[in-house]
Amino acid sequence: MTARTIMIQGTGSDVGKSVVTSAFCRILAQAGYRVAPFKSQNMALNSFITSSGGEIGRAQAVQAEAAMAEATVDMNPVLLKPGADDNSQVIFAGKARKHMTAREYFASREQVMPVIRKSLHRLLNSFEVVVLEGAGSPAEINLREKDMVNMTIARMIKAPVILTASIDKGGVFADIVGTLELLNQEERDLVKGIIINKFRGDLSRFKSGIDFIEEYTGLPVLGVIPYLEEMKLPEEDSLIAYNFGSEDYELDIAIVILPHISNFTDFDFLAFEPATRLRYVKRVEELGSPDLIIIPGSKNTIEDLEYLVQTGMVKKIKELHRAGTSVVGICGGYQMLGKKIKDPAGIETERKQIKGIGLLNSETWMEPEKVTSQVRAKALGNFSFFQENNTDNLTGYEIHQGRTEIGPGLSPLFNIERLESGEKRVDGAISEDGRVWGTYLHGLFDNDSFRRSLINFLREKKGLEPLAASSISAREDREQGFNEFADLVRNSLDMKKVYDIIFA
Repeated sequence: MTARTIMIQGTGSDVGKSVVTSAFCRILAQAGYRVAPFKSQNMALNSFITSSGGEIGRAQAVQAEAAMAEATVDMNPVLLKPGADDNSQVIFAGKARKHMTAREYFASREQVMPVIRKSLHRLLNSFEVVVLEGAGSPAEINLREKDMVNMTIARMIKAPVILTASIDKGGVFADIVGTLELLNQEERDLVKGIIINKFRGDLSRFKSGIDFIEEYTGLPVLGVIPYLEEMKLPEEDSLIAYNFGSEDYELDIAIVILPHISNFTDFDFLAFEPATRLRYVKRVEELGSPDLIIIPGSKNTIEDLEYLVQTGMVKKIKELHRAGTSVVGICGGYQMLGKKIKDPAGIETERKQIKGIGLLNSETWMEPEKVTSQVRAKALGNFSFFQENNTDNLTGYEIHQGRTEIGPGLSPLFNIERLESGEKRVDGAISEDGRVWGTYLHGLFDNDSFRRSLINFLREKKGLEPLAASSISAREDREQGFNEFADLVRNSLDMKKVYDIIFA
């Protein structure tokens, strides 16, 4: 069996390719088709671990969820995680291989393309429809000979292409016409329709614009998708805004933006808690006096720690902690909270060790082997705020290179089981007063009871009434987001034309 295909390409970055792909996955799944997303090559610091222990882009995991399918490494066979300078960690078929410069990576094209081809053909033979996503723009003519994600993939399987453009920042006519003009004839023939995304205002006033695009390009405008002020689905790899959550807030949570911040989607559901504001802060003066500071994951922990020291952020975090603010570290942030980070093998730096923030009596050793695993976690009862009876169902995943040992004055947080290997161990550390803790577990705040317990701990500490148990789960909220956006896209597009393109 060979699946039908449709490919969502864009006139540039940040036009909404990822969420449009998610919407197509959900619409087709709701129509009864077995659907899979596919992005051959993704450059992102937000990643996800599949049940097999493979690492893929977080966006493809979200798209798999939209498609009601289990995420697999075939859905994103090549993941590039930018590191320091001009290099990225290259992940083939879910496994970290090595760090490469852009020149080295493109020079390895003959080794990369077979990995992509095999993954794509496995999906084509296992599903009824594959929704492919491009990257950036297909009109980057300096990269045409090196392309492994846009028209090269479309040509490989003769996938029809829908070109998506954003009207939000202006220039949409030039974006569309310019992109099409820079394609060669074979590529141009694969483009079957155009979507205008992120439209604000009265659609009737844009009719002349649609007429122009269709007359000039000879392609149908399949529809215009309105701009959403509140997007419940995570977009690719950019912080869409710095402030999230309630404007009439009682709790203030500040997340530190690191130069190599990774997996900041860990905190999405904190923004949906009532009367809670979530802020991403870059500078010391932006910290203010939050109730909670979170130091997130990092692709380059040591370099980002040095950045926090040099900018005065470490000094300010310690001052705020002494004044009563709680501090949490996730993955790389957990490593930073300790007394030392040692790197004897030079995994991240030529320096053998660096002094940590020192709010936890712990030390971390960087190690060559990268841990990637989904986990089941049981809280050990060391959280003063988390005393739920049913604690066996906490879930998360690990993505880290490093081992942390804790000293006197700290207690571990979780017993974890790595699902692929069955290995059991403890994770995390918490201070005696409970105001500083860290863990390697990503996705922890997706657990509803844990997240609400943390919020209530912060509320009670501030003299506020605790919130009742949440009436909607993180999974239900995400499902609602998929369905609402699928409805919006379905109602905004000429779906008969879309189906004709897919099933021609």
